[in-house]
Amino acid sequence: QLEDFANTNAFRLLDRYRDTACLFDDDIQGTGSVVLSGLLSSARITGRDLEDQTFLFLGAGEAGIGIASMIVAGLVDAGLDTAEARARCWFMDSKGLVVKSRSDLQAHKKAYAQDAPFLDDLLQAVDRIKPTALIGVSGVPRSFRKAVVQRMAELNERPIIFALSNPTSKSECTARQAYQWTDGKAVFASGSPFDPVSVNRKTFVPGQANNAYVFPGVGLGAIASQSRSITDKMFFIAAKVLSEEVTEDDLKLGRIYPPFDRIREVSARIATAVSEEAYRTGSARRERPDDIYEEILEYMFDPAY
Repeated sequence: QLEDFANTNAFRLLDRYRDTACLFDDDIQGTGSVVLSGLLSSARITGRDLEDQTFLFLGAGEAGIGIASMIVAGLVDAGLDTAEARARCWFMDSKGLVVKSRSDLQAHKKAYAQDAPFLDDLLQAVDRIKPTALIGVSGVPRSFRKAVVQRMAELNERPIIFALSNPTSKSECTARQAYQWTDGKAVFASGSPFDPVSVNRKTFVPGQANNAYVFPGVGLGAIASQSRSITDKMFFIAAKVLSEEVTEDDLKLGRIYPPFDRIREVSARIATAVSEEAYRTGSARRERPDDIYEEILEYMFDPAY
């Protein structure tokens, strides 16, 4: 598991070794998977499928590109081609909108450079692009200012506001701000935990897009199946499994991830699905067991003595 490499090293090392070693980069693939899961769950609240949405990212590093790559995989699975899918993902970095006319783009940003005029203001970008989802991975605290969040609520009945930078001191906005500024309309997730928020006599439980929902299950599935590699498809499968673990009661609270007290159960489900993919594709280096789920449970460490 690769983590906390600089942008240049992270993309370079993942591209170099992903097909020859059983490894993954959690900042890129794990983050992408857990956020895609949140978007799939959000669709059950907003009533808008993934292919009916437009995404605006603030921040274009490992996390942002990893999320976009996973969204593209989801959109392609829904029937779009890759070019159409990438056209749904817009980025703003520290200099402004990522567009083709810029000559200063790093290699990992060029695939998402849009053919559009340059802007350096987030509110203006929201006005022009009219995104359904605003995703913050910038590390810049309070960069989702009130005017931006309120404009998202004017454009969308249920705006998706993901303020994912860690820790909470770097979050693009707080859960309370997102809910209060939108009169409780926002579908909110953060990278670090926020307490429940009451708005208009309704209590919302913010979702936490924590990679811990995904990478333990993916790693366990790869180990149990002795997979030769860990593919993007496995992370896409993990995202769907995680989303399916969100109950209607969770959604009523505005929570788009299952509670953390179910993390072992969720990890077992993800590990089972990842193992099944390894056996299906021939990547597994051992014989398929009669009951994959039961085998996964046997592999899991139980911290009881």
